[in-house]
Amino acid sequence: MTDNLYNEKIELLIKWAKAYYVQDNPIATDEEYDLLSRECLAYEQTYPSKSHPNSPNKRIGGFVLDGFVKAPHLSRMWSQEDVFNTEELIDWINRAKKVNTNLEFYCEPKFDGASLNLIYENGFLKQAITRGDGSIGEDVTNNVKTIHSIPLKIEEKSLLEIRGEIVIKKADFEKINDDRLKNGEQLFANPRNAAAGSLRQLDPKVTAKRKLFFNVWGVGENSLDFNKNSQMMQYIYSLGFVNPPMQTHTTTVEGIEDLYHKIIASRDSIEMMLDGMVIKIDDLETQEELGHTVKFPRYSCAYKFPAVEKTTKIKNIIQQVGRTGVITPVAIVEPTLIDGSTVERASLHNYDEIQRLDLRINDEVIIIKSGDIIPKITKVFEDRRDGTQKKVSRPTLCPECSSELLDEGTLIKCQNLDCPSIVTNSIIYFASKNCMNIDGLGIKIVEQLVREKKIYDILDLYTLKYESLADLEGFKEKKINNLLNSITNTKNTELHRVINALGIEHIGEVASKQICLEFGLNIINIDLDSLIALDGIGEQMAKSFVEFMRVNKELVLKLLEIIIPKVEQRVEVSENAFKGTTVVLTGTMSVSRGVIKKDLEALGAKVSSSVSKKTDYLIYGEDAGSKYDKAVSLGVNTLTENEMKDMI
Repeated sequence: MTDNLYNEKIELLIKWAKAYYVQDNPIATDEEYDLLSRECLAYEQTYPSKSHPNSPNKRIGGFVLDGFVKAPHLSRMWSQEDVFNTEELIDWINRAKKVNTNLEFYCEPKFDGASLNLIYENGFLKQAITRGDGSIGEDVTNNVKTIHSIPLKIEEKSLLEIRGEIVIKKADFEKINDDRLKNGEQLFANPRNAAAGSLRQLDPKVTAKRKLFFNVWGVGENSLDFNKNSQMMQYIYSLGFVNPPMQTHTTTVEGIEDLYHKIIASRDSIEMMLDGMVIKIDDLETQEELGHTVKFPRYSCAYKFPAVEKTTKIKNIIQQVGRTGVITPVAIVEPTLIDGSTVERASLHNYDEIQRLDLRINDEVIIIKSGDIIPKITKVFEDRRDGTQKKVSRPTLCPECSSELLDEGTLIKCQNLDCPSIVTNSIIYFASKNCMNIDGLGIKIVEQLVREKKIYDILDLYTLKYESLADLEGFKEKKINNLLNSITNTKNTELHRVINALGIEHIGEVASKQICLEFGLNIINIDLDSLIALDGIGEQMAKSFVEFMRVNKELVLKLLEIIIPKVEQRVEVSENAFKGTTVVLTGTMSVSRGVIKKDLEALGAKVSSSVSKKTDYLIYGEDAGSKYDKAVSLGVNTLTENEMKDMI
């Protein structure tokens, strides 16, 4: 086969593959496809350097992995703020109007799947990372290369993060479950679980068989030059990604509501599961001005679908012990199919809610579920009671350790720090990579240490001795020394990392850093009002933090005494030419723009991605392009890299 003939055949194969896997509209028989695929594969094996970067033959899966490694996103993947009705939508819009009163909205369906971040460099797919905690996820590049709706090569050469949702079409989900049923395997509960499970297969060949589909919904790190989100997304679609259905632009609440109800009406006919609609402010400069809270972008929200209601029966009420000891009642209900998934449990939040509903075992109830919201009981059919119903009593003893519970009304807690549920989960979280990063202290090791009564709480990690570990199964000299050294290495770490590692509900790394920077070691005694006064810390977060410190004050004090953490100080930036200015970077410089951005931010500058009248300086290198032209047209001061250095 000549080079030209191969290129002709491979382009035809790519066209057939896209029609089959992406458009779900085959234009060739399986026999024709397989024959052409084998012809192209023979050429590619003979001349590997000449194989097409987008060849479907590269999507059949490679070697089996031992596990997934963690990988950082270039820029954070944010969660979405949820709105559930017109009133909440209007409230979200009014908050955004404080920055810009003339808003245009970009709206599209919200697909229900597993979030994924793709990193392209020099036009090639470099890495694919699951969402994880928003900052760090799992590297699933080998699996993602088997997905036909994800291009392995694009025309854009700059460093670019493309974000989207991995989903499974409803028909393909049914086929997968049919096959699993025939093979005696456990069925997937819903398409979202199937998509997430398929994406995280250690054998890429399994992923390749699942017909996963990628829907783009956003862009992360980039140097693209667009003014509108819609313009940027149309460019992304032109690179070879599928354009989602039912997108619209509007400037009114009525326009948003109109599309929202059209999507709901078309929900069943759309071949992938939806759980709402995403609304973004279209102007990118306004997006940047709005910024983010600790959890969400202020320029985007998810307008969730109305809850789906079903009738079921309460079989039992059990208590779950959370990582901080909070007791949560959970209703066990008769298995009920709701919106594509089988529900067997429902949240009750607390025992005050049980009392308010007058909920009893064997009651018939209405249960609702909206998208990814935990199923909830909203009504009890008291008139259907037949005498078999049993009243639910408030628990007085912990279901895990039988110690007496502290009952504060809506909040019921186990205070026993020896409680297996609390100690195991809290130590697992404390030792995890994103917290104290204690190498060698994984889930199974923690469970073993607790089971063998080597540790009873976090503090006991720091009293572990070689002799106490030597008699444990699987613990050899090197393993013991590595573990003890790793624990010792956590001493003198930053205070905010220690606080984050405690696993306080609603308090993640960003909030921990903010609180520690403001209060230092006085975090133990912070009052509620002082916490709420911090920007980005809401009342729920503040209450959670204060309650945790009250319950665990003695443990935290001892822990800080052992670790002796570094207390971060708020750095006051001295006067300089860039303090308080807004700066835009463009073009190629002697070092990466990320390094220059960090240096300028340390001087007190705000580094923006787009030029506007509010820009004080445009700093440019080679191949500056349109941002330079716009800066000149607006009269913005322009500086070369050397001129910037002279000013510093």
